[in-house]
Amino acid sequence: MTGARILIVGAGLSGAVIGRMLAEAGDRVTILEARSHIAGNCHTVRDPATGVLVHAYGPHIFHTDDAEVWDYVNRFQTFQPYRNRVKTTVGGRVYSLPVNLHTINQFFDRALNPEEARAFIAGRADASIGEPANFQEQALKFIGRELYEAFFRGYTLKQWGCDPTALPASILKRLPVRFNYDDNYFFHRFQGMPAEGYSSMVERILDHPGIAVHLSTRFDRAARAGYDHVFYSGPLDGWFDFELGRLGYRTLDFERIEHRGDFQGCAVMNYGDVEVPWTRITEHKHFAPWESHEGSVVFREYSRACGPGDIPYYPIRLVDEKALLARYVDRARAETGVTFVGRLGTYRYLDMDVTIREALDAGRTFLARRAAGAPMPAFAVAPL
Repeated sequence: MTGARILIVGAGLSGAVIGRMLAEAGDRVTILEARSHIAGNCHTVRDPATGVLVHAYGPHIFHTDDAEVWDYVNRFQTFQPYRNRVKTTVGGRVYSLPVNLHTINQFFDRALNPEEARAFIAGRADASIGEPANFQEQALKFIGRELYEAFFRGYTLKQWGCDPTALPASILKRLPVRFNYDDNYFFHRFQGMPAEGYSSMVERILDHPGIAVHLSTRFDRAARAGYDHVFYSGPLDGWFDFELGRLGYRTLDFERIEHRGDFQGCAVMNYGDVEVPWTRITEHKHFAPWESHEGSVVFREYSRACGPGDIPYYPIRLVDEKALLARYVDRARAETGVTFVGRLGTYRYLDMDVTIREALDAGRTFLARRAAGAPMPAFAVAPL
């Protein structure tokens, strides 16, 4: 079957990438987007007062080891080199993140070399902890109490709204310390920023005669009638009208600071002290160092629990949410003619490159299964 009618819910990265692939395959794609703009949470817009390119929902830095994904995004936008170098203010002093050799020497007032620093931190780690039961124990086992209290406890408590002892140890998958002076936040070989912003990139992905985008249009399940398949990137629980309850998310509030010149000298400044109510301050002109602006756009970020009318950012995925998620997944798998994709559709925190990878794979799987006469599964990637 060619020229199928495809309905996609959401004009973010998932919807745009899948829509483009199916349109290029000859399908007629309709995309419904509840917001007044494309690109989802990576939406970028020029600030009219300063000309600064603003990441409207907080900073998004593109980084990946996936060469195909890197080639894909560069097909639609020129990416400028960018390295994410994060700073943090703790106890009235500024340090580099991730915690590295400079951070260790500055914090402990030492001049250790890498080998000495490894032994020094190992001597402060809590060797009494066997198998860590939570985030706090994992950190104490890795780095000891001083670094944990300074750089992890307060920020984590503010970001997630709960004590680190309630978070799973798996959040810290590896030692969060570098024993060299590398302050590049990411390890990936491809790192950059789209020169004209993510919204421009997504606009070009959607620029195909086989794609029709309808903004400010909320999806109703009755709208699926007349379509051969639906790709849904909205909230998984929202598809079922939250009948079993709402999955938990954290959301963000942004407080703009008016400033001319250079406010903080870097793009991202975290605040690790629990007494400081915001998690970080972002200065957006530093995300595009190839541009020059006299004015500045600066935001304080505050994390809190996500309510029904808020924009969901980070899935919590603690014990209660995982149990509820399992019930929704069972119901989703009983549906036909719909595939749940993306961060909200699978209730997983996804970096942009992973979102694009999964969208490419979902589109290819759909085309292959259709050619074979086989139905598309409810999830291209299982959320459990």
